Amino acid sequence: MEQLSVYSELYKKELLESIVPFWLKNSPDRVNGGYFTCLDTQGNVYDTDKFVWLQGRQIWCFSMLYNKVEKKQEWLDMALLGADFLEKYGRDQNGQFYFSLTKEGLPLVQPYNIFSDCFAVMAFSELFKITGLQKHKDIAIQTFSAINARKNNWKGQYEKTISGTRPMKNFALPMILVNLSYEMEHLLGDDFITSTVPSLLNELLEEFYQPEFGLILENISPDGKFVDSFEGRLLNPGHAIEAMWFVMDIGKRLGNQELIEKATKIMLDTLNYGWDTKHGGIFYFMDVKRKPVQQLEADQKLWWVHVEALVALAKGYAYTGNTACLDAFNQVHDYTWKHFRDVENGEWFGYLNREGKVLQQMKGGKWKGCFHIPRALFQIWQTFSTITNESQNIASLEINANIK
Repeated sequence: MEQLSVYSELYKKELLESIVPFWLKNSPDRVNGGYFTCLDTQGNVYDTDKFVWLQGRQIWCFSMLYNKVEKKQEWLDMALLGADFLEKYGRDQNGQFYFSLTKEGLPLVQPYNIFSDCFAVMAFSELFKITGLQKHKDIAIQTFSAINARKNNWKGQYEKTISGTRPMKNFALPMILVNLSYEMEHLLGDDFITSTVPSLLNELLEEFYQPEFGLILENISPDGKFVDSFEGRLLNPGHAIEAMWFVMDIGKRLGNQELIEKATKIMLDTLNYGWDTKHGGIFYFMDVKRKPVQQLEADQKLWWVHVEALVALAKGYAYTGNTACLDAFNQVHDYTWKHFRDVENGEWFGYLNREGKVLQQMKGGKWKGCFHIPRALFQIWQTFSTITNESQNIASLEINANIK
């Protein structure tokens, strides 16, 4: 347990002394509202466009910290800075959230991507726990309802493929809906998860998970079949691994150990398949048949993939006691902290080449913001802290019993 205690303190310190201060100092737009996410190595703003999904993620992050770590006014102020901006400028006339805005809040890119809506739901749902304001609750519930109404055709007019030729569905939306359902339980009632989540879990674990390969695919046919094409053979190890800790948490919530064990096995199998045995780290994209991958960034090592793997491994060990999870955690931890962390300037780099060298000398941009790293550090800190506290409580009970 000593090792887990060390990890717990290490991840807590990195969160509260490096990551959170970096974003507090550098990202707020005190003039227009919202956040700048295009930050260079030192935290200087190099582009002022605002990407709505990253605005939502950062609102959620600081609301979560306020709710679960400490009720710091600066954290609440930070959350409200983003929320007020999104409430005022984030949506089109149909209530759908744009993809990007100017720094002043003028729309730049249409709401072609439903994930702006998804992270707005997370943001306002978590913020409502603090404010209790009806407007925050309404935005969360109405946007969540709209997501569910669009989930079978979520790209709508922005869909590029020809309907009916090779229909496919993507893993990302059911994956995030599992997490959103968990996030929304306090707004939608205690019975919501038990009535809604089973169908989503079935989709993830019985359809996208293909027993033929023992892996989760990014794209399948609408009836859950393998499609032998570039898209159909595509693996995104990080997505599958992240989804499995969502499933573990749902299993914990439902008291379903079988579900937890299945998610843990899939997670470990995916990590084993996706690990670069030559240079270390987890590949970004792969082909399930080991054929050439079309994404040119396929062999890069990305920040979010590695920190989500660390969360999944920590939870896998905590929920099952499987020591393979802890062994793998040690391996991924060593790689991640060595290659991504910026000791000199704070925060972490996001993009490495296959050999582990930094590709992009920046801390945030269009895709990387204040979300994956702080969420992961918090989750690992709390997961290992719970294990060590429980172990200490058991030891104390045993000592007291012996004394008596």
